[in-house]
Amino acid sequence: MAKCVQSVQEFVQDSFVPMVAVLCSEEAETVTRKNNLNFAELLRPFCRLTSEGHIRDPNNQVQAVKNLRICVNNVVTSPNTTSAALNPAQRQLLNEVVLSCQPQEGAVTNVITAGDYHLKFSASTPWFEVYRESFLQSMPASDHEFLNHYLACLLVVSSTEAVPVEQFLKLSQEQHRIQHSGEYTSPKWFIPNTLKYYVLLHDMNEGDEQRADAVYEDMKQRYGPQGCYLLKMNSRTLSVGDDEQIPDPWSQYLHKSSLQNQDIIDDLAPTVNSAAIENNISAVELDCHRTTEKDGVSNSLECHRLQLDTVNSSGGLPILSSVNSDLKKVSRDPDRSVGETGSRGACLTLNDHDHIRQFIQEFTFRGLLPHIEKNIRQLNDQLVSRKGLSRSLFTATKKWFGGGKGPERSISEPKSTSGLLYPPEAPELQIRKMADLCFLIQHYELAYSCYHTAKKDFLSDQAMLYAAGALEMAAVSAFLQAGAPRPYPAHYMDTAIQTYRDVCKNMVLAERCALFSSEILKSQGKYSEAATLLIKLTSEDSDLRSALLLEQTAHCFINMRNPMVRKFAFYMILAGHRFGKAGQKRHALRCYCQAMQVYKERGWSLAEDHINFTVGRQSFTLHQPENAVTAFRQIFTHDSRQPATQQGAFLREYLYVYKNVIKGNEVGLSQLPLPCILSSATRVYFGRERRLAEGEKQAATHVSLDQEYDQDLAAMWYHLEEQLVAASNRGIVPGNFQPTQCCLNSQTDNLHHPLAVVEEPIIVEVTFRNPLKVSLALSNLSLLWNFSGDGASSTKEKMTEELSQKAITNEETLALGMRQKDDIVTTETILEFYMGPEETKMARLKLLPHRTGQLNIVGVVYNLSAASLAEMTPSTDGQQITDLTVVRGKQDLKIQGPRLNQTKEDKMLVRHGPDRRLEPIITPPMPLMEVFFLQFPTALLCGEIRKAYVEFCNVSGVALCGLRVASTHPEFFTFGSQATTPVTPLSPTSAENCSAYKTLATPPHLGSVASEMLVSAEDFSQPSSVMEIPIDGSTLQPGESTQLPLWLRGPDQEGVHEINFLFYYESTEKGIKISHRVLRHTVFICASRSLSVQASACHSSVLPQDGLDDKGSSGTLVFIDVENINTNEVGVREFHIVQVSSSSQNWRLNKFINPAKDKDCKLTSRERAKLCFRATRCKPRQATSDAVEKYTFADLNLGNEQIISSTTPCGDFFFRCRQRVDVASSSCKSQSSVSTEDIASDITNIVKKCNELDLNIIVIWKAYVVEDNKQLILEGQLHVALQTIGKDASSLTPKEEAPEMVLLKFKSELPPPVVLPSVELSQLIKTNLHYPENYTHPFGQSSLCVVPVTLTLSNCSLVHVDVLIDLRHKSTSPESLEVHSSFTWVGQTQYKLELKPQEVLCLTLRACFLKAGVYNLNTPRVFARPAEQGAMCETSQQAATPALIIINNA
Repeated sequence: MAKCVQSVQEFVQDSFVPMVAVLCSEEAETVTRKNNLNFAELLRPFCRLTSEGHIRDPNNQVQAVKNLRICVNNVVTSPNTTSAALNPAQRQLLNEVVLSCQPQEGAVTNVITAGDYHLKFSASTPWFEVYRESFLQSMPASDHEFLNHYLACLLVVSSTEAVPVEQFLKLSQEQHRIQHSGEYTSPKWFIPNTLKYYVLLHDMNEGDEQRADAVYEDMKQRYGPQGCYLLKMNSRTLSVGDDEQIPDPWSQYLHKSSLQNQDIIDDLAPTVNSAAIENNISAVELDCHRTTEKDGVSNSLECHRLQLDTVNSSGGLPILSSVNSDLKKVSRDPDRSVGETGSRGACLTLNDHDHIRQFIQEFTFRGLLPHIEKNIRQLNDQLVSRKGLSRSLFTATKKWFGGGKGPERSISEPKSTSGLLYPPEAPELQIRKMADLCFLIQHYELAYSCYHTAKKDFLSDQAMLYAAGALEMAAVSAFLQAGAPRPYPAHYMDTAIQTYRDVCKNMVLAERCALFSSEILKSQGKYSEAATLLIKLTSEDSDLRSALLLEQTAHCFINMRNPMVRKFAFYMILAGHRFGKAGQKRHALRCYCQAMQVYKERGWSLAEDHINFTVGRQSFTLHQPENAVTAFRQIFTHDSRQPATQQGAFLREYLYVYKNVIKGNEVGLSQLPLPCILSSATRVYFGRERRLAEGEKQAATHVSLDQEYDQDLAAMWYHLEEQLVAASNRGIVPGNFQPTQCCLNSQTDNLHHPLAVVEEPIIVEVTFRNPLKVSLALSNLSLLWNFSGDGASSTKEKMTEELSQKAITNEETLALGMRQKDDIVTTETILEFYMGPEETKMARLKLLPHRTGQLNIVGVVYNLSAASLAEMTPSTDGQQITDLTVVRGKQDLKIQGPRLNQTKEDKMLVRHGPDRRLEPIITPPMPLMEVFFLQFPTALLCGEIRKAYVEFCNVSGVALCGLRVASTHPEFFTFGSQATTPVTPLSPTSAENCSAYKTLATPPHLGSVASEMLVSAEDFSQPSSVMEIPIDGSTLQPGESTQLPLWLRGPDQEGVHEINFLFYYESTEKGIKISHRVLRHTVFICASRSLSVQASACHSSVLPQDGLDDKGSSGTLVFIDVENINTNEVGVREFHIVQVSSSSQNWRLNKFINPAKDKDCKLTSRERAKLCFRATRCKPRQATSDAVEKYTFADLNLGNEQIISSTTPCGDFFFRCRQRVDVASSSCKSQSSVSTEDIASDITNIVKKCNELDLNIIVIWKAYVVEDNKQLILEGQLHVALQTIGKDASSLTPKEEAPEMVLLKFKSELPPPVVLPSVELSQLIKTNLHYPENYTHPFGQSSLCVVPVTLTLSNCSLVHVDVLIDLRHKSTSPESLEVHSSFTWVGQTQYKLELKPQEVLCLTLRACFLKAGVYNLNTPRVFARPAEQGAMCETSQQAATPALIIINNA
């Protein structure tokens, strides 16, 4: 439970005090009325004794009475019977008391840390203490106990009476009649012989003091000095000019008027106020029930248990009729206390206060306490005498007849609950009466003994109501005993509560018992038991009581040694719910807010929704609309798990509350919680949107918001742009280079302010997410921005100054719904934007800046409504209903930058860098180019040549220049070389059936020699992958467009290829912030298989005299295998090889060798053809040093047309493919270079030089395709690079195989031995045998046949070579022995020679045969080595094909 101002001992003692009644004469009431107080109210602040009293118990022991307080009340009679429940008037007053006591702002709060919970709540609950105090004082008197019965009666008469003694007699008789006539059930009196104390009231300003003293002396003679008192008062004269301030001790006991608390009373339901009127409760009586927050101790409201019964009774006292009539007049004039509130006690001085205090002390010490002591002795004597006689006889009789006493706990089936009533003289009641008297004078030990004895008697008689009361007070007495001789019997209290509630059906007494027991348990630290007890007392009959007890239960759980936080929150919610049902909206709101601390952001989404909804509704009812909006907004800040109907109710409630809030705020825009904005997903696009294709034109793809961002693609575009910028800046990339980013998102670099161009739109894509299961309707959706101009683009000086001085925003115009000014930034508005349940949807909002400066996009503004309501409402006559649910607000766009992770502080702390994607700088106008493609294919055959057209349009007002393009596939396209570009039709339509090549009509001649042309590589190749686009004048004026031809070549590898173009251009105006602009284009080309070309070369075996066209040159045979690998996917019928060309610096194709004598080469699907050519070295005059970069193109046409391969596009694509191959080979060499010995590298170079060929073959073909019943002719070219003699080359790129797994080596090993290139060294010397194929010899005449054979040796290298010839070698191969007979060489059988570079030497040998047959003469072994490498062994040279000779016998 919460902390209380009083201790539990003080609370219990002040709950049971001696009761004193007051009867005043009319004149005495008039005297006290001068102070706006009646006599009971006058005494109330002085009823607590400041000194200690003493009393003797029946054992003659002195008992001290400390801090005693008495309760003085006016007598109000009532004939009604007492009820077990509070009447409506009492409930209303308790409700009002709790309502009037609210937590003060800035009050001290407790901070409890339990686990990861940090809770702040009020440490005390003064409203509960006030309720408890008022409840105990408003309890009706009961017959089963005497604690709240009157012990004495003050008879008050004024000294101004004619005969005061007669007035005392009348009052005494009236008191006797009220007590003993039996007409009234209220008030109740403790003992028949009630103490009467006679008080003579003297007004110092009116009466005669001597007469008053004389009357007092007479009273002493009549009533004794202990039974009367002279009270002098009103010593002060009330004057207008008197400013002396006298303390007002009545303020904390008498409460403020209802009008002063009107704001609190308004919170009560109308039915509650009407209940007080129906029960005829006067304003004076209502005033007695009200309390203030300062009333911390229970010293007030003593009048309740008398006045809360019905005031008007037919049996009222005649002598008090005038007093009652005055009270009724006051009740009809509630403003009396308002006007006179500040004048209470105005006629009293401080001495008068002391007189009153002294009077109370005299009355208590000399009258009341002796009276109580005397009655205790009398009761004790009576009980002792009766206990020895009748009680023992009665007990014995019951024992004989089986009526034994039962224990106090066995009350599950009582015989009677309320039917048993004891007569006033019953010994059981006398014991109870004595116990109550002992309790009132703080003699708790004797009280406990009496309560315990009475409890046994009551249980024996099955008088359960009496037994429960005795159990209750026995437990309290045991607790209050000094020194705690016995533990607190909590089971007594449990039994009493159960009896009150279940047996007697008296919830009022059960509640009182629970209040006492819970406080006692709390003081002992037994919070769990106290909470259990309080929970049992909650029921449906009283929402206020249940709410207060549930709140105290929550405090019990939080104050435990190990705080139970979630139980605290749960019972706070229950308390708030019951407070709400009881009309206590402020307390309900407070409970829900305290519980929210536990449930907030803990995953209890449903609990959070319930709390926020209730807080919002209660706040709105309490005229706190801002708090209501905040609470409702919290419902929509997380993903709700509520059903759709509940979410719809939440949304409607929020819209209604929000609309009421913004009624008074028409200028500013408030934040809306729906829909959620995914700020990090915001994308910003700068520039105009891509124009769609027009007719056959295909627009460049560029960048759009429809494309997804790819990090690898962004790096590729960055690399291309870097190449373009370097090409335009003499190969150097500037240090301040920033790549162009047309579309910004969360993955781009947003550290710098993006640059936008004036008069070009800025498109912001905002991602909205509807977290609800109901649809939302947004309307008039637009962006919020502020703009700071630099004045650069303003023509008017005045406007320039205004823009540069202050920032301009569009929030005010959008909030008021005014038409916005479009002279700075034009803002696009989306009229309708619907979002389905749980839908994520993007809205693209556009801005068009008209001035240069700094633009900040700060948020979005829109109208929000529930889509279901908007759809149901017709637009004609339902506009008014729709407006009720439509609200206007905004949401900020705040984007958190990337987390910093550079320094140590960044890594230890959570820091984020800036994200400036929404803060563009508006720059002066820039050129804007659009690119269109015509006749651009989407599918090509591998190597196919296609001619397309590209159109460049300048759609801005600024001229552009420096047009360049870079591509990831520079070998895919060419714009042609100006020196070699053929004359082609300018318009695409006229070039439908024209060839893309430059052709000449040439009839084929069998064995004709190739036509040659010498060209420079500089005419074709580019220094890098960047190409300058050849437009006329190198400048494109505003609004101008130009069209250029573009040749395309299908990729060599089949499949879908992504080809990227990046166009670059600059403004003719220099010195602006944006140095250049780029335009992206991406195409996808599907390449299908066409032909496979494989080429190989070998040294010619023909004798030099026959195979030399020119002196000093040697020939090489080139074999080309062409296979049709097309699978007829695109309708290709057949391929025609129309021409084979070569390009090299050193070699050329010289002649076409066709043994079949067939010039036409057609290949259908899966067919293959083999072509043979002779290649020769270029002429020495063409191989001079000044023509190193010159390439010789040789064309051998196989058809009727000769294609000039040295012009565009054939030459362009050749050089582009060659450049790509060279780059790839150089990179491979750089990666695979291994450091070896110098000797190995020298030998390798020597060997490679002897076999180097470097001959590039270009195979040009035509394909006939049937498409849409029309025959089309496709043409293309394939490239094969022959680098080395003896090695095959292919036009198809070999597939890369996965590298084999290599074991890791942890120990260093010896370097591997030098591996010499044996294959290359075996080709240093070329051999050839010349002999007659048939030779006839008469073996009959001569047994030996000697045949001359010429061995020709050719040095293929460019170095001196040592040659060793061994004729002694014989073939050991079994196949050779079977097929060819053996023979022998005669003469010199071993030669050692030295051949000069490219020298040809002939040796004459003689072969000897013994018989006729077929012989293989190719048996000599030839070894060779470079002459400079003397330490190296000779290498065996490759043998030629078998040389067969036929020997005939003549």
